[in-house]
Amino acid sequence: MNRETAPTDWKAAAMQKRIAGRYAAERRFKAVGLGAVLLSGAFLAFLLFVMVGNGARGFTYTNVAVPIDFQSTPLTVDKARLDDADADQMIANAGLADIVAFAADEALGDGGAELISENAWKEVRSAIKDDPALLDGKTVFELPADSAVDMMAKEGGRGALGVRVDALEREGKLSTGIHWPFFKNADATDPAVAGIWGALKGSVLTIFIAFLIAFPTGVLAALYLEEYAAKNRWTDLIEVSINNLAAVPSIIFGLLALAVFINWFGICQASPLVGGLTLALMTMPVIVIASRNAIKSVPPSIRDAALGVGASPVQVVFHHVLPLALPGILTGTIIGMARALGETAPLLLIGMRAFIGDVPGGICSPSTVLPMQIFLWSDEVDRGFVEKTSAAIIVLLIVLLSMNAFAIYLRNKFEKRW
Repeated sequence: MNRETAPTDWKAAAMQKRIAGRYAAERRFKAVGLGAVLLSGAFLAFLLFVMVGNGARGFTYTNVAVPIDFQSTPLTVDKARLDDADADQMIANAGLADIVAFAADEALGDGGAELISENAWKEVRSAIKDDPALLDGKTVFELPADSAVDMMAKEGGRGALGVRVDALEREGKLSTGIHWPFFKNADATDPAVAGIWGALKGSVLTIFIAFLIAFPTGVLAALYLEEYAAKNRWTDLIEVSINNLAAVPSIIFGLLALAVFINWFGICQASPLVGGLTLALMTMPVIVIASRNAIKSVPPSIRDAALGVGASPVQVVFHHVLPLALPGILTGTIIGMARALGETAPLLLIGMRAFIGDVPGGICSPSTVLPMQIFLWSDEVDRGFVEKTSAAIIVLLIVLLSMNAFAIYLRNKFEKRW
């Protein structure tokens, strides 16, 4: 064969053409991969930019300075009873709402009471309970504005309301600051006092119960299937069933929970307890699969060496295999819990969609979760809830990103390289 045309002749024109084609294909592949990464990053940046842009103002709120003189308009209450359980009702019955409305009209002009939130008097009530001495003199209270006034102060606008808001700003009677009720209150019909704490606490309780049930059950099931169960048709059937359960739509688990936990067992409806049980059922197959993969990654030589020095099968599993597989197990578990944290479909069917105006006191108290709170607020007519919805999404994203970052930390900290 002619040496110049032989396949091993790297200087031949045909070979150089093939090499150039391979290099060009590699460059195209790298360019496509880089484009995919940039596109993914662009989508993420766009999501974060839109959410932060729309939700940053949801963490702030406009307050109106209203002086109230309790000497000229006294509030007839027994100061000694302000620490009693019925103090809120006692203050309400004494007509505090009317006193606050009258003071707003005096300070802000005709219709001044319409410029403050309908629940502004509750802020005054809380201040009086904290400091009963306020009833003996005149105090300037920073009261939450009506949602229309808040939006006008942030965005600006025309019309009679816009002119009035501009006048109040020039007089120094309006101020915008961090909206602390957003972080410490539960849901409400008024955006001035609506908060995420009730839903956030419900999410924490629900995920905690789901973790307590799903994690030990899933890990033990994975250990048994990998280390002890015989390889036969029954274990194959169990493995197929677990894989199928991991792919079942989440709303099916909601139907199962409604039929079993609520209708059969009578567990408290719309509570973190039944929500946690539902999410535990949903995440358990994911934990089993992740745990089995982590256990399989442990080299067989570790088991053989442990058995060779006299360790029992149980000691091999719990002293050697499980610690080495723990990083992968924890990573899969946290990712599964993060997925459960964002679920709404199964919780709709167990009553956690209801309006809950109180912070849950325990695992059997009526509650909702943060994704459900976002869904409810997005359906509100009041424009004040638009900012609250985006702000709640930011909080949910922060929680999810924190959980994923924690999973990465655990993996890097405990990972063993072979």
